[in-house]
Amino acid sequence: MNYRHAFHAGNFADVVKHVALALCLDRLNAKEAPYRYIDTHAGVGRYDLTSDEALRSPEWRDGVARVWEAERSAPNAVRAALAPWLNIIRGMNSGGLRDYPGSPLLAAELMRQQDALRLCELHPESAAALRLAMGRDKRVKIEERDGYEALPAYLPPPERRGLVLIDPPFEEGTSVRKLDFEWMAGAALKAVKRWPGGTYIFWRPIKDIEAVEAFDGELVSLLIEQGGIAPEKLLVADLWVREIGQGPLSGAGVVIVNPPFGVADHLRAALPWLSNLMDQTPDEQESTGAGWRLETPAPAEPS
Repeated sequence: MNYRHAFHAGNFADVVKHVALALCLDRLNAKEAPYRYIDTHAGVGRYDLTSDEALRSPEWRDGVARVWEAERSAPNAVRAALAPWLNIIRGMNSGGLRDYPGSPLLAAELMRQQDALRLCELHPESAAALRLAMGRDKRVKIEERDGYEALPAYLPPPERRGLVLIDPPFEEGTSVRKLDFEWMAGAALKAVKRWPGGTYIFWRPIKDIEAVEAFDGELVSLLIEQGGIAPEKLLVADLWVREIGQGPLSGAGVVIVNPPFGVADHLRAALPWLSNLMDQTPDEQESTGAGWRLETPAPAEPS
């Protein structure tokens, strides 16, 4: 595996993904009944922002670090939207910003004692690091296996409430990226058929807007036509920090199935502020290339 998330932890793509995840989990906490969190590509759980990898490619400085420094002067609606995510990070860092939580640790910190976590990580070294990061948490079960393969066995969960995060690495290379999109779409359809009432978050990078829009359209068509999901139960939240297609990764975002009540309103408040804050438009460019969108995705047009 060429992809190492330690080089990218805390960057703008993590910010938009984790803000959305934290908001969904926070809303699930509003009801007393237990729920389950399932992560198909869990990673190592915790990232040291002073590690060699993080310092060699300090993308976090243009992501979570900007939010860390600016959030207290943000409008109240923005602060409310960021609070579930950012409060966890502040709790982990008593001094300056040093540690960043991956999705599993973020979920574990937000969830209650009655809830459960099921985490898949295929790569042995990452799985070992994940076990260390999660500690002796009785709510957590970690499996060293392919998350796509494991997912059907987890659904529907016994709690009948919960959230599934599908966040594959999307390694570099056209064929690999295409396979990740295909695998994600296939996993989405199988999962929704088994458990249509669950909340799902599908993360994907935005380097090629046509490829992402094609994927979104195909995914939405599958979920509506074969999965039985109502169109209004789908939400796309995207953010880009420079003109898409210029330089390294330009944008990222999530497709959310069955977003809990209130999540869309919080994202609508946070995304424009985050886009402006994390703007990485080159100095020589006259107008900003950063932007955002929050919308109900359209299905693919019939061929």
